[in-house]
Amino acid sequence: MAQLKLSIGQHSDRGRKEANQDFHGAMIPAEPVLGLKGVAVALADGISSSKVGRIAAESAVGGFLSDYYCTPDSWSVKTSAQRVIAATNSWLDAQTRRTAHADEHDKDRGHVCTLSAVVVKSRTAHVFHVGDSRVYRRVGNSLEQLTTDHRVVVSSEQTYLGRALGINAEVEIDYQAIALEPGDVLVLATDGVYEHVEPRAVVQAIADWPDLDDAARKIVETAYQRGSPDNLTVQIVRIDALPDGEAAELEAHTGLPLPPLPEPGALFDGYRIVRRLHGSSRSHVYLAVDTEAGAEPVVLKIPSIDLRGDPAYLKRFAMEEWVARRLDNPHLLKARPPARPRNWLYVVTE
Repeated sequence: MAQLKLSIGQHSDRGRKEANQDFHGAMIPAEPVLGLKGVAVALADGISSSKVGRIAAESAVGGFLSDYYCTPDSWSVKTSAQRVIAATNSWLDAQTRRTAHADEHDKDRGHVCTLSAVVVKSRTAHVFHVGDSRVYRRVGNSLEQLTTDHRVVVSSEQTYLGRALGINAEVEIDYQAIALEPGDVLVLATDGVYEHVEPRAVVQAIADWPDLDDAARKIVETAYQRGSPDNLTVQIVRIDALPDGEAAELEAHTGLPLPPLPEPGALFDGYRIVRRLHGSSRSHVYLAVDTEAGAEPVVLKIPSIDLRGDPAYLKRFAMEEWVARRLDNPHLLKARPPARPRNWLYVVTE
């Protein structure tokens, strides 16, 4: 069965500014995480009027790339990414409020940035967007803009961001899902690039430079040569191969079902059940060994039989794993990352 394969090229430069307020990154995990969560690419532009714009951009991208992969496998890409972005926005807003940048009339000096992110999973690109960085898709010899600029135009000489991370405690996140085909190309760019390099020149650079890092560097250089006064960042994602259509469709329409309660000695998703440790109206906990990892002991937590008809309970159960994966404390059980695809909804800890 074919697997998801893609190539990524990236380049960023401070340009004519003293410091680079842009930040970008990408994560291509190994299996089984690749199949479960996909590939994540993110780009943020810290506002130039703030001394902590770079910190905001780095926090937004770093937080997205790390926390997205900590979300439960039972969550959709949309739910996972939106909750991570919302959490990052709350943190940035709190940082602004608790520092010297908390003037209600001068929020553009706080922890504020744009964020554009793409998660490629199975045969779909999930696009998340706040601000005025852009995501494009190559169409023939030009680019189709997939995102909307959240910028308010006051006059020909004055504009401001109408939406960004860190401005308010709540944030509205644009989302769309794009069906992909092998050979598709996605481009993420900050305003310092797209305001000075037309789409046809971007497409030509991608065609002329097979190494996508070189293509991204050429696009940035072109923007600089054409007088861009801003920071310059470009990311290019080329889809080289996609999973089989039938398998991808099956994955898209099936979630993780609720498991039966296993008996001691039973094999459960590659774990051999040793004995039950605890059972209550809230959950069922078992000691098990991982048969594919040298009989390493683990603890499995399974949703309560009594509450399986309660959507709010199941949401909290899935949230518990996300929180556990983000914590590192000697007094708390550490959630284990997935070692293989799961067939049921449950939590694995050390």
